[in-house]
Amino acid sequence: MMTLGLCPLELRNIIECAFLPLQCTCTCAPDQSLTVQINDPVTGRVDLLEAGISMDRLSSSHDILKLVDELRERLERNRHTFPHAKTG
Repeated sequence: MMTLGLCPLELRNIIECAFLPLQCTCTCAPDQSLTVQINDPVTGRVDLLEAGISMDRLSSSHDILKLVDELRERLERNRHTFPHAKTG
C-alpha cells in the first residue's frame, strides 16, 4: 500500500523523526498496520506503545500530522500518569 505516494519506509521515517530526540521505532505489519514505540533515550523506558494503527487512515499529510499529534498527547498523558515508571 502506498500512502500519499509514500512507501512504508518513508512513512516510518516521517513518524520516527517527528519524535526526535526521543527514540521512536515505527514498524509496518503485513496487515498494513503500524506499531509505534517511543522510548526515553536515556533510560530506555517504553513511554508509549501503540499497535494496530491502520495505514488506511493516513491518506493525506493532514492525516499523518493528526496521528503524530494524537501520539504526542498519549505520550504526555502517560508521562503524567506514570512519572516514576521504572525501566524493565
